[in-house]
Amino acid sequence: METAASSAAIPAGVDPVFAALHRFNRGQYDACISLCTALLGENPYDQAVWCLKCRAMTMQAFIDDLDFEEEATADALLDENATAALPRPGTSLTRPMTQSNAPGQPGLGMRPVSASGRPLSGFARPGTGSARPDSRVGLSGAPAGIRPGTSRPMTALGRLVRLGTASLVAAAGGPFINVDRLDLRKYAQRPALSRALFEYLLYFEHSPKKALELAAHCTAAAGYEDWWWKERLGKCYYQLGLYREAERQYAASVKTQPMVASYLQLANVSLRLDQPKAALLIYKQGAERYPHDTALLLGVARVHEALGELPLAVESYKRVAGMDPSNVEAIACIAANHFYSGQPELALRFYRRLLQMGIRNTELWCNLGLCCFHSSQYDMALSCLERALFLASDDAMADVWYNIGQVAIGIGDLGLAYQALKVAISADSNHAEAYTNLGVLELRKGNVEAARANFRTAQTHAPQMYEPFYNGALLAYNLGEFQEAFELAQKARDAFPDHTDTLELLGQLNQQLRL
Repeated sequence: METAASSAAIPAGVDPVFAALHRFNRGQYDACISLCTALLGENPYDQAVWCLKCRAMTMQAFIDDLDFEEEATADALLDENATAALPRPGTSLTRPMTQSNAPGQPGLGMRPVSASGRPLSGFARPGTGSARPDSRVGLSGAPAGIRPGTSRPMTALGRLVRLGTASLVAAAGGPFINVDRLDLRKYAQRPALSRALFEYLLYFEHSPKKALELAAHCTAAAGYEDWWWKERLGKCYYQLGLYREAERQYAASVKTQPMVASYLQLANVSLRLDQPKAALLIYKQGAERYPHDTALLLGVARVHEALGELPLAVESYKRVAGMDPSNVEAIACIAANHFYSGQPELALRFYRRLLQMGIRNTELWCNLGLCCFHSSQYDMALSCLERALFLASDDAMADVWYNIGQVAIGIGDLGLAYQALKVAISADSNHAEAYTNLGVLELRKGNVEAARANFRTAQTHAPQMYEPFYNGALLAYNLGEFQEAFELAQKARDAFPDHTDTLELLGQLNQQLRL
């Protein structure tokens, strides 16, 4: 494997600036930064080298913020934009539709959901919340004041043009850029330099407040006609939590120059404000202007899926797959829909397509194993689950063992199922599904108290699931504890209103409690 030291070596006769640019284009940012640092040591005022190093450091810390970032629990509790009124089902991400109107389509109660209540599709989009630094950290660490740098006369030496200030020159042992000494009004007059500096401040320094100040000066310098700076103003407002201001800037950017990125960012603001219908309208407006862009169609599909409108989501995913047959998210979500619709053979075709594309991970092998099992290909199911177990990380180990337990229950090997569920709980003590199935197995063994304890643990860890509440209600009903059974059955109905067995149990409990 090529190391940074070996890649930083410059062949004889090669211009070091060209070598640094070549490293940057190949994604070898460490080597590029090393070369630029050495060049700046010889000439601290080399503008081209400074811009290149700034871009390399920015790309090291760059995060694609076009995808919607799901709100954390603490942010949801402290959200000033949240309304006190309870929204109607299907109009808010917090209250999706609980049933599907299309025949043959499963409701949300038949699909696994995340901790936030969102149905899990066949493709887990990487969360950016853990990788993205909190904007409030940037606020607390933002510089308090600005001191103008010392101006220098400009020269006409081509690449050796001076930067015009000493604030961008790194001191010995200090940071690359002394942010406190930046005169942002001066750099706003230099478009190329200001853009590189803005992204450095936003992504590397994590200082949206300072980046916002620079973007405001640059927008004014451009006569309020540059869509790029309006869109960057929206980014800063979004990271600072000022969503209404961000919405206005993104809308102004779209009005000046409609771009796919601006539509995506504007829709993200609507989603953050819990206005999924407005986000759908924005996605569709962008898709009308850019009909062959898959990012906008994927946004439409994700919002429909989050709202529980699964047929519309699948329709959008199919359009994406028609435009881009190698889109992993679309293929995986279509496969998951076929699986939950009782068509494992069709789902197996799509998952095999992902294998042919070179994807090898735990989730794919686990899904292949479940599809093979439900397609009565038991030998292939065990082989796929073994591969999934071999590739599983510590976080995914519990899910793999849980699925092995599911397969063991299906083939009647309750001993293997019991052991697999125990291993799943040992790997993840909060695995609610494993507790639920383990409670059923304990009940078959006659261990009533152990089964009740497992059901209660599952109810605590996953209040959005209906199975542990229904199983607990049924157990309490058989034991003659009608009041407890009625309360648990009501919670199961709230989680899945269309569950027939729960509704039947509630009818029987109403008759018992009237007596």
